[in-house]
Amino acid sequence: MRADRLLSILLLLQTHRRMTAGELARRLEVSERTIYRDMDALSAAGVPVSMSRGTGGGCVLPEGYRTNLTGLNEGEIQSLFLATPARLLADLGLRQAAEGALIKLLAALPSVSRRDAEYARQRIHVDAAGWHRSGEVVAALPALQEAIWRERTVRFTYERSDGARAERRVDPLGLVAKGRVWYLVAVAEGDIRTYRVSRVRDACVTDEPYTRPEGFDLATYWEQSSADFVAALPRYPVTMRVPIGLLSPIRSTLPPGRIEQTGEPDAEGRITLRVRFDIMEEAAGYIFRFGTQLEVLEPVELRDWLARTAASVAAFSA
Repeated sequence: MRADRLLSILLLLQTHRRMTAGELARRLEVSERTIYRDMDALSAAGVPVSMSRGTGGGCVLPEGYRTNLTGLNEGEIQSLFLATPARLLADLGLRQAAEGALIKLLAALPSVSRRDAEYARQRIHVDAAGWHRSGEVVAALPALQEAIWRERTVRFTYERSDGARAERRVDPLGLVAKGRVWYLVAVAEGDIRTYRVSRVRDACVTDEPYTRPEGFDLATYWEQSSADFVAALPRYPVTMRVPIGLLSPIRSTLPPGRIEQTGEPDAEGRITLRVRFDIMEEAAGYIFRFGTQLEVLEPVELRDWLARTAASVAAFSA
């Protein structure tokens, strides 16, 4: 609703004082033209908002202006009281603080709104942990947090995936939790890079301040970085036909996201799947686990390799 959006714009500007129309449009999922119209509506209603163009321009709310229109609607209340992943808050040392904040917020809500909050907490629970990954040791996390809050350079030893170690001196920009895995985003040697926190050793916060890159947004960077990472992964797509009863075991034994397409059951009760593997050997090893229950349709080279290998095994056994 437009009234909710106008209030959201007002509260965002009250928090940030200056935001571009593009930033507001992205946050509220509307067009920039809509933001311009909303700014005109706020101005016509007597709110002292203004817009300026050029470098440093944007939508502006004067420093001294504040509004008390902070009422929460039903959906907003429910979203605040959905269970926050406790392990991630514990990693950051914020679990008790988060619980205290929610208790204070709950006490401040009218009774009808408290019912909305309890309704949400009893019906939706968020578990950020995957089935196949245990929590990692993130001993360096407190030091990295301190460096980020104070905007100080940090030194540490980084253990790469091959076991080799290297000394790093970085300007930390933020921390990202992907499932139960923590990552550090930092500037190193002029480039923005990502480090797995569980591989950080002997982190030491220095007294050297740094300046964050102008316009850097952690969420935007992570979204693009994740997309680039996925695009660069090895791809060996396999199309196969399987009995519909085998779909559940296949889903439970493949990493998330590997099944790219699922067809409709045919007259024989079989479905066609498109599954991504990294290399042919990985695909072949997985398919052999199910024996003759899986029929490989593509690629032809994999069909031929499986047929030759099966014939060799049969000849050896004979």
